Amino acid sequence: MSKRTPDTELLPTLDLSGPALRSGFEELVAAAEPGGGMDVYLTALQFKSKLFGEWFLGKQSAALDTPRFLGLCTFMPTVRRRVGAWLGSNDFADLHRQLLLLMQPGTTVQARFDAFVAAFPADRTCRWARDLAAEVLHFCTPDETPLMTRWMWDAHSGSGVLREIWFNDSRELDPRIIPDRLATFVALKAELEIFLRDNGTYRDFGLMQDLLCAHIYSRYINDRGSTYLKGDFAGAEDAMAHTRRLLGLDCYERDGIRMKVKLPETMSVALATPLQLDA
Repeated sequence: MSKRTPDTELLPTLDLSGPALRSGFEELVAAAEPGGGMDVYLTALQFKSKLFGEWFLGKQSAALDTPRFLGLCTFMPTVRRRVGAWLGSNDFADLHRQLLLLMQPGTTVQARFDAFVAAFPADRTCRWARDLAAEVLHFCTPDETPLMTRWMWDAHSGSGVLREIWFNDSRELDPRIIPDRLATFVALKAELEIFLRDNGTYRDFGLMQDLLCAHIYSRYINDRGSTYLKGDFAGAEDAMAHTRRLLGLDCYERDGIRMKVKLPETMSVALATPLQLDA
């Protein structure tokens, strides 16, 4: 019997490369060691997930305001570069309303995801909308909802982590057959969990997959660059630099968490101070 997502979509068959996954995992373990090991990065992702759960899903979601939203955006690298410009000429209340609808149960995850993206112009100025929806859905419930950002898999450009771990000697990775919809990411999540279990990981599967996938894609950024990432990912300082940036963990500094959202001149520079996200 064919497997389906909770939204009843058929899961596609993915041909993943075992060697690509193994080399990526081994490189991740080695690269994380100088910074304290994998647990340090998992702890940071757990904090991100806790914040997102509180402000996008929990009781505080109704009270989310512009400064706190921008603070949360600093954890989302492909959102923080452009969302400020949109907010410079649009009302945050409209975006807040869409975020509340995104997290409101009653319809399928895919339907809510599609509705959120459709609420914004379908041009490059609002590419952040897909990644915002993907990050919020995933980090509010990381073990349930897979990460569906463009750097994970973008069928329009045929790029992302899925391309980097595809088994090249097998069938071609055809975006018409492997779309960037929930079913594909659920199938990828299931395959990666099997791989992680086989390699000694027994907890935090959703967040461990984020680390693994970000590190694998960081190799692509290092080797070839990416048209929608290179502006924020140039000049790597160490082997984990791009991995941290893809996951929004580069905002951590000695004095706390530093705002990294690109703001238009019309917005107060007072927002660009160390974040205060507590209630």
